[in-house]
Amino acid sequence: MKKILKFIGLGVAAMLYASSSFAQGADTVAITLKDAWDIALSKSLTVMVADKEIDKTGYEKKGAYASLFPNVAFSGSYQRTIKKQTVVMKMGDREQKISMGTDNNMSGGFSASMPLVNVALWRSLDISGKSVDLAVEKARQSRQDLINQVEQAFYTCLLASDLCNVYKENYSNAEESYRQTKAKYESGRVAKYDMIRAEVNMQNAEPNVYDSQNNLMLALWQLKALMGVNLNTNIKCVGSLSDYAYQMQKIVMASDSIDLSANSTLRQLDIQDEILDKTYKMQLAQYYPTLAATAQYNWVSMSNDLKIFHYTWNPYSVAALSLQIPIFSGFQKMNTLRQTKVQQQQLDLQKENARRGLVVAAKQSLSSLETALKQYKAAKATVEGAQTGYDIVLKMYEVGRATILEVNDARLALLQSKLNLNQSIHSYLVAKSSLDLVLGVDRADKENFGRGEQWQPARPLIIKNEEIPSEN
Repeated sequence: MKKILKFIGLGVAAMLYASSSFAQGADTVAITLKDAWDIALSKSLTVMVADKEIDKTGYEKKGAYASLFPNVAFSGSYQRTIKKQTVVMKMGDREQKISMGTDNNMSGGFSASMPLVNVALWRSLDISGKSVDLAVEKARQSRQDLINQVEQAFYTCLLASDLCNVYKENYSNAEESYRQTKAKYESGRVAKYDMIRAEVNMQNAEPNVYDSQNNLMLALWQLKALMGVNLNTNIKCVGSLSDYAYQMQKIVMASDSIDLSANSTLRQLDIQDEILDKTYKMQLAQYYPTLAATAQYNWVSMSNDLKIFHYTWNPYSVAALSLQIPIFSGFQKMNTLRQTKVQQQQLDLQKENARRGLVVAAKQSLSSLETALKQYKAAKATVEGAQTGYDIVLKMYEVGRATILEVNDARLALLQSKLNLNQSIHSYLVAKSSLDLVLGVDRADKENFGRGEQWQPARPLIIKNEEIPSEN
């Protein structure tokens, strides 16, 4: 029952894949890895948000610098006297009451203020500049993360495509074996058991083709989702994993030579450390005196009627200097400084913890690279031997010197060796992509690593030149 359900499921997957391809039409968009990067970066909402954050912090910085310029404002006021103030004057034994003021009082004028000495304000401007640097670095990390995800998804599509071709080739070989065995059975040269065995092997190879087609469709969906394109768009990844075999070279780094200076996470922590240091200096500057200049030029008019155009406006002006010396604020400033110091200590611990984790991640990627390189060398030699063995046993079977079991064993050995070869290249490329992310390699460094060129990263590495030539 389980086998029946499995075959039904594989059949449905194959039908879905075929119907999806039919619905998409004959037009297929061929994309390279560079195309995938360009499309993803242009459509990624995460990258767009990061870019907007840069714009926002840039405006915040400009707004902070505006505090250094004079602040000019115009103000006006109107007062209606409900009950006038009464003044009592004594003239001998008599008292005389006099009402003072007018019914309508209006004033208006300009005022200007400007800080002359304000150390805390000057320190805050440095913080605004570092906030922009932090936003730029976060945007860089968003791009690196997206490039890494798209790159690995692209390699997975190539792996799925290559595996699909391998399984199709395996099915063709099994089909050819069945055809030859059936012809021999009909001529009486082999037993019926051999024909049945060949037919079963052919039927067993068929589900793997459908399964590989389904895996390819899922891998393409994942890539299209990362690129931000419609899932119904029919795309095809250009090339195969063998085209990237030239990149496989041994990379050796000692623990003390792993340069993480370009890692975006550590860069952000360094910028945050600088921000905290400048914040501490700004808070310390709260103890310093401040000096500000102010100036006013106003007009005043008073009248008992509302004949505005006949009012007499009397101007007056004032200029002043304001000096403020902080003396005591309930230990608030001192506790704020202590709090910032604790934050700096916390950040130092976070940086050390992050650095240790990144070193471990880099060493894991290096170990995976070395393992994949060894697997590739072994698999490449195995493929050559398995192909030769399969060709020989197939010829022997044609002349009756080998059995169908030997043919099946040789075919399965060839299948497994090709699967191992493709998987080793994929493992190397994925590990290399992960190492690039840890080391903070930007896209420009990746693009400069073209066919036939030796990898020259922006950081010192020990590279053993064991370059593997392309199979093309």
